[in-house]
Amino acid sequence: MKQVAIIGPTASGKSDLAIQLAQKMDAYILSIDSLSIYKEIDIVSAKPSPEELLEVPHFGINELSPDAYFSVDIFRDLYQKTEKKCQEDGKNLVIVGGTSFYLKSLIDGLSQIPAITEDVKQSVKQKMQNLQDVYAELVQKDSAYMQKIASNDRYRIEKALLIYEASGLSPSEWFLQNPPQKIIENLPIYNIEVSREVLRERIVTRTHKMFAMGLVDEVSFLEQKYTRLPHSMGAIGIVEVLEYLDAKVTQEQMLANIITHTAQLAKRQQTFNKTQFRGVHSAPLEDLEEMV
Repeated sequence: MKQVAIIGPTASGKSDLAIQLAQKMDAYILSIDSLSIYKEIDIVSAKPSPEELLEVPHFGINELSPDAYFSVDIFRDLYQKTEKKCQEDGKNLVIVGGTSFYLKSLIDGLSQIPAITEDVKQSVKQKMQNLQDVYAELVQKDSAYMQKIASNDRYRIEKALLIYEASGLSPSEWFLQNPPQKIIENLPIYNIEVSREVLRERIVTRTHKMFAMGLVDEVSFLEQKYTRLPHSMGAIGIVEVLEYLDAKVTQEQMLANIITHTAQLAKRQQTFNKTQFRGVHSAPLEDLEEMV
């Protein structure tokens, strides 16, 4: 089985290139996108259309409910299931998306997390209703590990508590006993280069397209169904719309904020992709198509 990864900032054209490549090399697609993993978050995540999803089988899209717990460990399991499916079907694999941290975790390795039972999940869910108490308890049990986590970082605090409740060990002790294990070796990685000016133009176009498709209605629906508590509800595109729904900003300011914050995300993605991977093939989209 051959595997290829395509990375690049948001709105750089990754999805279209991945579909073209998958069709040429008889491959499935695995999305590495922290929002597309969720069902019902369609417009905000700019996930491929239903028609595009039918062109090539996709994995890592519409896998979880927006209020479900998700972590890089769950993504690792998803990759392994996808790899197994490719081998069973005699297919290759194209990995594509903007959350390159997930890709790096497969290449550099991950520490396994303990088995989390339903009882542990319910216990953690109950305790997480008082975030300050949970944070204080974890600081007392593992101050070194918790120094890296802000007191309002609900997502990472919950992960630390899950590890402790499931294993009986502090996170530091757990990771010491369970060192990282590499998942992928010798993966060709292709990075889409795009100028800041061109990227901003694409982000502006995409933001207005998302608004026209019903962005505000989608976020309103998500809030009514799931509240604002899930980690997924803190995503760019959702937070700004919630501010608009709270009458804190005008429609024009909401769109401007989404554009600004998306551009800032794209800049962080470009920096990450340049500094965190070795031997990456980088080129503009049109050149990359030939290289791949």
